[in-house]
Amino acid sequence: MSLSDFIYKMPKVELHVHIEGAIQPQTLLYLAKKNQIDLPAKDVVGLREWYRFVDFPHFVQIYLKASTCIQTIADIEFVARDFLANQAAQNIVYSEATWTPHTHFQQKGLSYDDQLAALNRARDWAKRELNVDMGLVIDISRAGTTPDEALIIAQWAVKNHDNGVVAFGIGGQEVAYPPSLFTAAFDFARANHLPILPHAGETVGADSIWSALKDAHATRLYHGVRALEDDKLVAYLREKQIPLDICPTSNVCLGVVPDIQSHMLPKLLDAGLYVTINSDDPPMFNTTLTKEYQLLADTFQYDATMIEKLVMNGVHASFLSDAKKQRMADDFTRQFSTLQKS
Repeated sequence: MSLSDFIYKMPKVELHVHIEGAIQPQTLLYLAKKNQIDLPAKDVVGLREWYRFVDFPHFVQIYLKASTCIQTIADIEFVARDFLANQAAQNIVYSEATWTPHTHFQQKGLSYDDQLAALNRARDWAKRELNVDMGLVIDISRAGTTPDEALIIAQWAVKNHDNGVVAFGIGGQEVAYPPSLFTAAFDFARANHLPILPHAGETVGADSIWSALKDAHATRLYHGVRALEDDKLVAYLREKQIPLDICPTSNVCLGVVPDIQSHMLPKLLDAGLYVTINSDDPPMFNTTLTKEYQLLADTFQYDATMIEKLVMNGVHASFLSDAKKQRMADDFTRQFSTLQKS
């Protein structure tokens, strides 16, 4: 079996992916027509062209438009089902997917509980029909959430820790919105044993990561690729083995690195840091998790053994129970062996 076939068929997990950022053009077109919302294009071909990454403001424009096209609780369930079907098509058997409920509460008045119920209905459907599952990372937007609102969301996320929620996160613009603004929310989540998963070290350097660790009590880090700018930080991350959920194509598109050949993944691994591979907002960056692994194999000449290691990193870094992680790891090992022999 070729390495490409192995990557395509192998079981996977994904720990850094946004449900709204994973809305496919055809899904957005359906929602826009249903909810009578104008889009820059009237067909899938045109929307695919609009989706093509240009720069960060354009990316934000697409993301916000996708969010606006979600108008009802039924839309949320539809989007979540579509997301999980696309994950299943790549043999991504488990995802930890980010959802920002406050956006839909602000925009449309959709309650947090109703949103979560819709996401869990989609999750139950996917487990039953597709044999895939997901946990939800409840996210707050740095610029769009007040500290008081953040605390309310953290309290709600904690209440639903056994109802599909696996972590509490923060995303959006790193500059001018450090985690220290939201310490009450993070302190509450930590005190109630809810893992914390902030975006950090993407558009801002090592200081952002230190803040995520000290002020937000990060369990894992979304991105964190700029840790290499601080030797003490590298040593700390290596000692604690705090996972970095990196997204190579996203890093290129958003200008963190000029091209994939310049990506710091090999240096992160050489430094002994714990890394998982993810797609972030796949259609908006013209990628998938499968493509990410293929890109790394092509760029850095990684073989199947190295790809397997990165996949297993994701299994063990997930917020599944230890027993579920072990069962998944054993199952993945069997599947890897079978694929290698075919």
